[in-house]
Amino acid sequence: MHFENDSAPPSVAATGWRFAVASGILGWILDAFDFFVVVFLLNELMARYNVGKPAIVATIGLTLAMRPAGALLFGTIADKYGRKGPLIACVAYFSTVTICSGLAPTYTLFLICRCLYGIGMGGYWGIGASYAMESAPREKRGFLSGMMQGGYPFGYLLAAVAMEFIPRNFGWHAMFFVGSSLALVIIVMTIFAPESDAWKKTRQPSLGHIFRALFQHLGTFSYLLLLMAVMTCLSHGTQDLYPDFLKSLPFMHGATVIGMNATFGIPVLYNIGAIIGAISVGQLSQWIGRRKAIMLALGLCLISIPGWAFGGSVAVIVLGAFVMQTGVQGAFGVIPAHLNELSPDAIRGLFPGFVYQLGVFVASPILNVQTALKQHLGYPWALTSFELCIIVGLLLIFGLGPEKHSKDFSVSEEAMVVDMVTPSDPELDPTRYDTLNAR
Repeated sequence: MHFENDSAPPSVAATGWRFAVASGILGWILDAFDFFVVVFLLNELMARYNVGKPAIVATIGLTLAMRPAGALLFGTIADKYGRKGPLIACVAYFSTVTICSGLAPTYTLFLICRCLYGIGMGGYWGIGASYAMESAPREKRGFLSGMMQGGYPFGYLLAAVAMEFIPRNFGWHAMFFVGSSLALVIIVMTIFAPESDAWKKTRQPSLGHIFRALFQHLGTFSYLLLLMAVMTCLSHGTQDLYPDFLKSLPFMHGATVIGMNATFGIPVLYNIGAIIGAISVGQLSQWIGRRKAIMLALGLCLISIPGWAFGGSVAVIVLGAFVMQTGVQGAFGVIPAHLNELSPDAIRGLFPGFVYQLGVFVASPILNVQTALKQHLGYPWALTSFELCIIVGLLLIFGLGPEKHSKDFSVSEEAMVVDMVTPSDPELDPTRYDTLNAR
């Protein structure tokens, strides 16, 4: 099994990074689109399979639960065999499973398809992010990190727009099929993109070396797992129950925003804020550093809370929600670059994706926590108290944490250590890779 393309002409190698980065970004957009299709088709799926809403919601939960397994599987393959082939395989896999979801004749088969889709969804982020960040010029890494992460709310928006005309003209099943055209574009672009030079220089000879490297960096893994679990609480804690919160506000009844029912129009607007935040704060991180940029975005979240949770009119709620998601996704926009820069060179395909998806899994009970707080404190204070704790926790995590801003992926840390070793040093032998790696 050999995916590497060493024979690419110099002109392709010099400019092909754009195809690699575009593949990573477009794949995450497609991943989000295919995920939110089910969210928008709850009623149609309930009618087709003659089941209640909890049964369809359960398929969404199982999709998310399978994401760490996908990150582990595809990330390991990407570290062993390169970025290109596994990325193509992952896109083809989750697109095929999405099509099968739309064709599933029974609820059981639909449930199985969504579990299988979760494996592909979880696998893609790690490969796509590592391929994009390794291929991008260092001076553009922050901006492109924001573009990568901004692909998720953009996929959400595309799914919302598609719902306006595709089911009406082609039937709701077509929502499961339309993404396949973008999947073909991604596959073609990846074929023409060069393999990651960083992977070529740090590739591991066996799966045993890959898992050994993972266990050797458990300290970094634990820190990043905590970081991603709390970041997930920030994101999902401000998004998942917010449309339901909007419905509970008396002045929302009958209100319209951008020509839509306010409870739909407001999420459209704050997803636009999310995209703007991801790209702008991602670029800001290139100038002032990853942690400082994230902490500034968290400050934006803090100042938005009064309008976001306690706004007394539609206009104030719109402003508060827009600023909140600009800050939330602004902080998240730095994550692809930050995680990849902190990840061990030898397992950059596995490490960031696995820790990202495992963090999502660890944080999965947050909706139950917020629902319990709502029963005791009411909606505004439930959302506020939860997010205040999360934001303060993240300020501490990032304030005290490490950073490797604009790390050179083309030079492994082990090689840098070897370069610093002098022949007179009696304790270190520069020819002993295993000794250096163990230290």
